[in-house]
Order: sequence, then structure tokens, then C-alpha cells
Amino acid sequence: MQRFVIPFSLSAAAMLGSIQPAPAAELDATRPLQAVPFQDVTIDSPFWNPRLEAHAQSTVEANLYQCEITGRIQNFAVAAGKAEGKHQGFLFNDSDVYKVIEGIAYTLAGRRDKHLEKRADEIIELIEAAQHPDGYLNTYYTLVEPRARWRNIAHGHELYCAGHLIEAAVAYYQATGKRRLLDVACRLADHIDATFGPGKKVDTCGHEEIELALVKLYRATQQPRYLELARFFLDVRGRADLRPLFGEYAQDHLPVREQTEVVGHAVRAMYLFCGMIDVASATSDQSLLANLERIWQDITERKMYVTGGIGSSGSNEGFTRPYDLPNDSAYAETCAAIGLALWNHRMFLLSGDGKYADVLERAVYNGLLSGVSLSGDRFFYTNPLASRGQHERVPWFACACCPSNVVRYVPSIGERAYAVGRDGVWTVLYMGSTARVQHRDRQIELVQETNYPWDGGITLLVNPQPEGEFALYLRIPAWCDEPFHLAVNGERIEPPPVERGYVALRRHWKSGDVVRLDLPMPVRRVYADPQVRANVGRVALARGPIVYCLEQADHPEGVRRLALPRDAALEAVYEAELLQGVVVIRGEAVALTGRSDEGEPQVEAVPFQAIPYCTWANRGRGEMVVWLPESPELAELPGETGIRVGELLVHGSHCNPTDTLEALADGVLPASSADHGLPRMTWWDHRGTREWVAYRFARPRTVSKCAVYWFDDTGRGACRIPRSWRLLWKDGDAWRPVELKPDAAYGTAADQFNAVEFKPVTTRELRLEVELQPEYSGGILEWQVE
Repeated sequence: MQRFVIPFSLSAAAMLGSIQPAPAAELDATRPLQAVPFQDVTIDSPFWNPRLEAHAQSTVEANLYQCEITGRIQNFAVAAGKAEGKHQGFLFNDSDVYKVIEGIAYTLAGRRDKHLEKRADEIIELIEAAQHPDGYLNTYYTLVEPRARWRNIAHGHELYCAGHLIEAAVAYYQATGKRRLLDVACRLADHIDATFGPGKKVDTCGHEEIELALVKLYRATQQPRYLELARFFLDVRGRADLRPLFGEYAQDHLPVREQTEVVGHAVRAMYLFCGMIDVASATSDQSLLANLERIWQDITERKMYVTGGIGSSGSNEGFTRPYDLPNDSAYAETCAAIGLALWNHRMFLLSGDGKYADVLERAVYNGLLSGVSLSGDRFFYTNPLASRGQHERVPWFACACCPSNVVRYVPSIGERAYAVGRDGVWTVLYMGSTARVQHRDRQIELVQETNYPWDGGITLLVNPQPEGEFALYLRIPAWCDEPFHLAVNGERIEPPPVERGYVALRRHWKSGDVVRLDLPMPVRRVYADPQVRANVGRVALARGPIVYCLEQADHPEGVRRLALPRDAALEAVYEAELLQGVVVIRGEAVALTGRSDEGEPQVEAVPFQAIPYCTWANRGRGEMVVWLPESPELAELPGETGIRVGELLVHGSHCNPTDTLEALADGVLPASSADHGLPRMTWWDHRGTREWVAYRFARPRTVSKCAVYWFDDTGRGACRIPRSWRLLWKDGDAWRPVELKPDAAYGTAADQFNAVEFKPVTTRELRLEVELQPEYSGGILEWQVE
């Protein structure tokens, strides 16, 4: 059995103190590996080819169409004076157009399409026409707030949009050789350089992105001022002695070199860490890397889902406390999975350590690909690990960062397949492909044949010109915990020791040498750290890099009623006609059919089928679960609503979608009623109404005391402590008020638990009912029941 995260028994503070920074030799900015560029890798993969075809035929078209009908492209025409109208959409909508162009660049690199290239060129012409003579370019501020340039650095997204323009320009230049957009990017970067820096405007962007983009521009143009500007933006972040700070949400609470754990908005954090690595790699500044390993451990051991999703909370689109990983309310934004993949690829290139490639692989095959349909034209913004059937991929979002991020990441996947270092070539993500690798004075062609991730057999044909000695590093994924087999030219060899996730084959290579690697792929039962309360008593299924789920399309009566006993036999079967061809996991589960009056579960044996998580919701709406209970006591009867927290079923009259009912029973004690740093339950946007929450117990329980900690965001929002409240218990089918003890009262004090004692009752369910204040909503941070 494989445990997903390392279990700790220490306090959160002690745990953080126990994480040691990686030795400098592991993250070495002076000796990084280099990714083999996307334009030098041709993919021929049974898994990736259908997705790349859907991307070229549908994803690009869907994004272009939506950018047209929502006015995103039109904004440039209006800003250029080529069309009449007003700015449409959010102030950061320019960035979506830039990301689509970047995606088109990667698509053209794989398959030159004159029609698609012409459309991109026409958009680029509009972008160029919208640029001001001084180099400034942003359609929102040009059309809506022309006098507010660079004044709203925290929330204005000007630098963020500029960063995506630069990335698109570099990619389009690499793919087509055309400089028009690159020249636009250089003029804008020169304008930014003239505006920001020592002795000029000392500030940094609320949404990181410009930092990594400027390093890309530096590498494309070899202009040192772009690299220095990127380092400036990093150096002034978190510097309260230089500028007002934006706080933890934007990773602007401490200087970047002093940050030791991940906080705030998940996508922003990932882009920041990418920028830190890129600047460190270009400048050999090891100080930027000193704490990145510590931050990486904080994420992967305490704040990452089994799918590679990150950012559990919708309220800040980011991180909360360690081990807060709810399933139904998981935010796990598609952009955040892409950011995690981008960052871990960079961490790998700095270290050659396979553990970073493992996280890259986990994010790509699960949390990232789940964000786009198999047809390529429908998307998820959030990627929960459980659903009651309310989730459905849609063609677009008003805030469309995720579709436009998918459109640029998927076609660049070839750049994550191989890397080259001083002494040889490294495999990173296995996929059928042909790579042309320049290693010193030698050109090496690698032809890889594999049905990965459905099968662990990998064949590599090595064609060096000229022949000679170098090392071929083969990644042995962390999920492979059984003996693997290795052969060269048909002769089985004893594998070299696995070091940091790799075996190194050092030999004199000749053209036509063939390497065969066989990685066993048994079905694995995966268990979460016991501190992840949402998954206590539950198991997830995985095979190879793929995480599985159950969805209602295969189980018409629902999947939340199912439990998977520890001794259940499991088998993997390839289904060519299902979901474009997938390996499914089959076995026998038990289904909850009812409960006795004493709460004992009544069950029946039923067959089940698990599908890859990345393919869920391609057959319509329905229930879905990743984490299955091992006991039917934790299963749910059809028709039950709410969230399961251990043996409690928590439900209520309403819960804001960005909050979670799980917060009521997560055991996290607030610092105050206005504590925004932990999960919460609110009835927002219901105001002045009667609302309720309830605990349903697995078996009748005798209770006589409870305490509630109210949420109140006076000065920031519209949640207030309720006007009044009371407790009711379920007596058969009737609800009855509890009988308070003579000295008890329903308290409405802030910043403390309001405890109440009552005559003991034996019940299966307890309800807390509130009257909200007129014109205000309300919420709860914690509800304890004894």
C-alpha cells in the first residue's frame, strides 16, 4: 500500500520547523538541466495524439471564438481606433488573448497551419496598432481609465497582462520566426523598465507573472535590462520598508527570500516561484532558491490533493491551513494545477531530482487534464474530488483564465518530455515521441514507443551522431514500488541503483541501440495522511500516474452509497471504446441500502468500475467520488444531502459556494470571529432570513452541550453574528427544541465560543437554527457538540 503524504504527529508549528531546506547542490542555479524545446519534440502517442488533435481542432477554435464574441479581440480594435465601441469585460481580459496566441504558437510548431497562422497574424496586427507611442499597451486603461496608468498595482493587472503578452511574443517568435509581436513586447518591456526600478516607481504586481516573462524575453533578446527588471520586481516584494504591502494573498507579506511556507492565492504563488527559479537560473543567485525546497515540502506534504490539485479554498482561490483538503468543496483551480506543473518542471531542471517530475506528472495527468473535456471545447474552472452531480464543464467563463491557460499548456507538453545536461539526456514525462537533442557537439535522436500511461512498457531507440559515450537517465516514478525490468539491445541487465528517482545508463552509444524499460502498474490503494480529516477511513485508487474516481454514469443508483472493503479484489482492464480508450479498475464494492433503527448499515454487494479522474463528467452530470469509504458506515444513502466529515453528515439550508460545511467540524480553532485565514461556513448571500445547519450522526448519540463560534466580517463584508439562535433535536420525524438548563442562554458574543448546556437528548440529528440580522448574512467558524 502507498501512503500519499508523509504522516506527522507533531504540531503544525513543529512540523514546519522540522522541514529543512534542501542542500544547495540539489537546487543548483549554476548547473541546471535544459528542457528540450517543444519545437524539437514530435509526439506520437496513443494517449496524447487524440488530445493534441482535439486541441488543434476544438480548444484553439473555442478560445478564439469566445475571445471574439466576448469583445476581447474587439477591445484592441477599439483601442487602436479601428472600430467604434467601449471596452468589454474585466480589466485583465487582454491576457486571455495573449495566452491564446501563445497556444497557437505551440500548435503551429507541431503542425504548421496557414489559416490559423493568418488569424493569429491579424490579431497581432491589432495588438500592435493598440500600442501607444511610448510602448504602453493595455486596452482597459487606454479606453476606461487613461489617467490611471500604473496606479492600481495591487489589483490593476497591468503587469500581469504585460507578462502574458511577453510570453506569447517569445513563443510565437520561436514557432514562426516572426518578430512583429516580439517587437511589441520589447517596446512594452522598455516602457515598464523606464517606469519601474531604483530611483523610479518602486512597486511590484499584485498578480505575479511579469517576473518569469521578463526572463523569457531576456533569453530571447539577450538584453540584460529585462533580467534586471525581473530581479527588481522580486527584490521589492514583501519589502515594507520600501512600499505598502499587499499581504499574504499576493505573497507580499515577507521578502521572497524569507518566505518558508505557501500562503494566499494558489496561481499567484506558483507564478512567483517560477519567476524566482528563472531569475536564479539566469543570475546564479542561490539566495532565491534557499527556501523553495521547504515551500515545496509544505505544499506536497500538507496542502496538495492526490490529483495534484492545489488551493483548497474558494474564498481566496488558494491555501488555508495544513491538511485542509475538503473533497466536495475543493477549489483546485485548473490554472493552479498548470502553475504547479510549471513550477515543478523548473524545480526538476535545477536538481535532476525525480520527485519534482513525479509532482509534474501527477498534476498533468490528473488535476490539469481534468480541466478540459475530451472534445476539447468545454472546461472546468475548479476540480473538486467529489460531486453530487452539480458540476458540468462549460464552454467559457466570464473570468476565462483557465480555458486560455489550457490552450497554451497542452500543445507545449513535448517540452516536458526530455531534458539535457552536461553528461547526458534525461527522460521526464514518458510519451511516444521523437526528440532531436543537441548534447555538446553531438546530435542525438531519441525515438520513444510506449502506450504510457496505460502501460508501463517503454522502448527507446537511441541514434547519436556521432556515436560516443554519454549517460541516458531513465526516470523511475515514485509510484513504481515494485521491481522494474531493464534491457539494452534485447539483453536484460541488472538495473543500476535508483538515485533521486533515476537510473543512469552510461555507455558508448551507437546508432540503433535500443533500451527497454518495463514499469509494473498494479492497482494501488492510496491513503491520505490521517490529519486530512476529510479522508479518514477512506481510500483512493491509482494505477501508474493515473488517479481514479467513480461516477454515476457507471452506477445509476449513485456512487456516494458505495464502500470499498480493504480485502476487495481489484483488476485493471483496458476499454478501447470507453472515453476514447482508457484503463478502468473493476471489482466488488458494498452498497448502503438503509440503516436499522440503531444506525447499523444494511448493505448489498455490487460490482463497481472506476475511471481516470481526468475523464470524469464527459458523459453528463452525475455523482462522483475519488475517496471511497472502506466501511459502509461512512457511505451515504441516496437522497441524503450535505458533506460527510468522519461519521458526521453535515448539511444546511444554504452554504455559499466558496465556503464549506466541512468548516463546522474541522477542529480548527479561530483566532477571532473575523479570522479569514481558515475555512468557514456562511449563508451568504442570504440576508435577514431564517437559516440552519445540522449534524446527522451515524448512530443515535446522547448530547447535552454544544458551543458555536460565529463568523463576523464587519468592516470587510456583510456577515454578522445572528440576531438569535436555538437548538433542535430530531425525535423520530419531528423536530423539538432542546430544554436549556436554568442558567443557560444562547450567546451571541464575538471572538469566543458561545456554549450552551441542555437536558440530555438521544438523537440521530441535531439542528442549529438562526435568525439573521435584517439586511445581513451570517456564518459559523466552528460548531462543537458534546
